[in-house]
Parts: sequence; structure tokens; C-alpha cells
Amino acid sequence: MKGVSLAPGDYIHFKSQVPLHKIPIGTKQWRYYDFGPKVVSPLICLPGIAGTADIYYKQIMSLSMKGYRVISVDIPQVWNHQEWIQSFEKFLDVINVHHIHLYGTSLGGFLAQLFAQHRPRRVKSLILSNAFLETRSFAAAMPWAPIVGWSPSFLLKRYVLTGIRDGPHEPFIADSVDFVVSQVETLSRDDLASRLNLTVDTATVEPLLLSDSFITIMDTNDYSAIPQQLKDQLSERYPGARRAYLKTGGDFPFLSRPDEVNLHLQLHLRQVGVEARPDLVQSIPKGGTGGSPSKESDKKKDPDDQPKDNGGNPESTSEESQLPPSSEIHSLDDQLLSDARICSMGHEDAIILMQSQYTVVNRILQSACELFIFSLLPIYVESSYVTSNNVWKFRQLMLVA
Repeated sequence: MKGVSLAPGDYIHFKSQVPLHKIPIGTKQWRYYDFGPKVVSPLICLPGIAGTADIYYKQIMSLSMKGYRVISVDIPQVWNHQEWIQSFEKFLDVINVHHIHLYGTSLGGFLAQLFAQHRPRRVKSLILSNAFLETRSFAAAMPWAPIVGWSPSFLLKRYVLTGIRDGPHEPFIADSVDFVVSQVETLSRDDLASRLNLTVDTATVEPLLLSDSFITIMDTNDYSAIPQQLKDQLSERYPGARRAYLKTGGDFPFLSRPDEVNLHLQLHLRQVGVEARPDLVQSIPKGGTGGSPSKESDKKKDPDDQPKDNGGNPESTSEESQLPPSSEIHSLDDQLLSDARICSMGHEDAIILMQSQYTVVNRILQSACELFIFSLLPIYVESSYVTSNNVWKFRQLMLVA
């Protein structure tokens, strides 16, 4: 596992084009991406312990361009499963979404099933990847589970990161691991503690009212942090579910094998009756904020507009060839200036990301120094006590002499 690496180029492009939404709902802060035609029933992506809303950026970019609406959310700071169900339902009400399709990986898959169990009318289908049905085994494997809410940040991060398989990986899997590790560094102590608490809080998913034909189980065949026994339990619970197996991909196939994952997601959505709207797809504007197409953007498309570059195109010549009017020259100049600003903004975004990553490294080093100092503190106190005791004895001898 590498340290902090530079963000992938496609992720930098994603961040510059797709807006991140942050809304407070009650005492919870929701952080999410919402991209694609609003008229389409959304696919909502729920990450695992180590994930954020950003880890599904490849699915957002690909599926939204095919006419699907994709919403990727961060799991907020909820400390038990009932609080998760109530908080997620309030979130859906606020963004005005009633019927949903859930794609959950690891802990996100477990939370997706819980929500489908308690709110069956809202969940129309499930896609479960490396998911599980119960949390008893995780609680048994963590002896310090009762005090997870009081554990320091460095201990929580180390526990989460040790759950990610280290060692030699093929390049795409290695890149996916590095990206997830960088996302873990952005999580606060309360974020990690609440997610771990959801993992060790004893609960079991009861049989769902949702038909197995509306469930897809997507797993990798190489390795996963989820024990095979738990994955087998999931398959036995939903015998009629559609199976989508990936030969390789590791713990994060949505990053390491995005083309295969996106294909299975698209097939699932078609199978459960989600109709894509490619006619409403608008190419992501350079320097734009992204989002669903609007009427105003359609009005900007003027069929009489001249192409930006007509050189070498036989269709651009006409019998009445002449220099373009001054207004068109100004519009072209404005476009060039806009493109220059976009390039500058992209460069600035990259610099900001690099600076933030260096800040993470500095924080890690600072935490390591603090731990080292605290470990030396008992030795220092003991040595100080011994020294002072010897000085006192020496003074007593001098007084006797």
C-alpha cells in the first residue's frame, strides 16, 4: 500500500465538473453528488467504512452520460441502525426522491438491505457488492467494540487501513487502494467511529418483501475483506437473485474494474425497468457546474452558430466566402479566453489537491511525533525522579560530613 499519491486525472476532471452538495438535515450533515436527468429514478450508491461519496465518481460519470441519474452519498454520523434508517429517509424527503434503487458495497450493502427491510415501499431494487447479512461476526472479532466511540482517531484509522489488503497488486487494483486510502485520511474521528459502530452493532437483516428478481449480487472472485462465509450466507438468502461475478477487482471493483461494474449496473437497471433518458443527456460543459440539462442550456444551442475551427473542412467553404463579422470574432476571442481560464482553473485544482495531500502527510507525521513523545514521557519522569532522589541523598551526606 502506497502512501499519499496524486489524485487521478479523471478524478480531478470529475471534481471540476460535478458539484458536491452539502446539506444539514437535523443534526446530520449530508454530503453527496447528484448527477443525471432528474426525471429518471435514481441509483443511490452507499459506500463501505473506508469509502466516501467520491469513490463512485467513475459510475457517476459513465452512467449519467447514458441517461441515468446517479446519487452518491457519504454515510453521516449515525450511531445505530434505527438512526440510519430515519436519517436516510429524511434525506430522501429533502431531495424530493421517493422511489430508489440502491447500490451498496460492504457496509453500504448491509445498510441498503436494512433500509429495504424497514421501508419496502421506497426501495425498488438492490445491487449488493461484497455485502453481508449480519454483524455478529464483526463484533466478535473486535474485542474493543464497546469503546469504539471513545477511541482516538489514529487507532480507528489504523484499524480501518489494516482491513485493506496490502501487498503487490496489479496497477489498476493498486491505484484503487491508494485512492481509497486517500479518502480515509479525509474522514474525521467521529466519521470513523460511527461507521465502525454500525459494523459492530449487533443486527441481522430479516427476509425482505422485495422479490429476488429485483436483486443483483456482484462479487469479485479474487479476494475481499468480507469473509467468504458471510458472502455465502447472502447468496443463500437470495437464491433467485441475478449473479454478477468479476474475475478480479479486489475490494474496490468500482474503481479497479469500472467498465465491468458499470455494465452490470446498467443491465440491472434495464432489468428492473429503469428507462434511461439519453435524449436529456447534456455533455458536461467546460467550466460548468454539471447537473441535469435545463431549458436554458438548450436555448444556447443555436443551429446557426459557426464551428470553432473550419480549417480543412470542405463543408465550411461556400460561394460567398468572406471574413466573419466582428461580433463573431469577439465571441471566438471570448471562447478562447474562457478555455484559457478553464485550463488555469484545472491547474489550480490540481495544486490545491496536492497541497491538501501534503497537509495530510504533515498531520500523519505530527501524530507520529506526538505518539513518540508520549511514549518517552514515562521514561523522562522516572529518570527525573531518580536524579532528584540522588541529589537529595548527596546533600544529606554533605550535611553529615
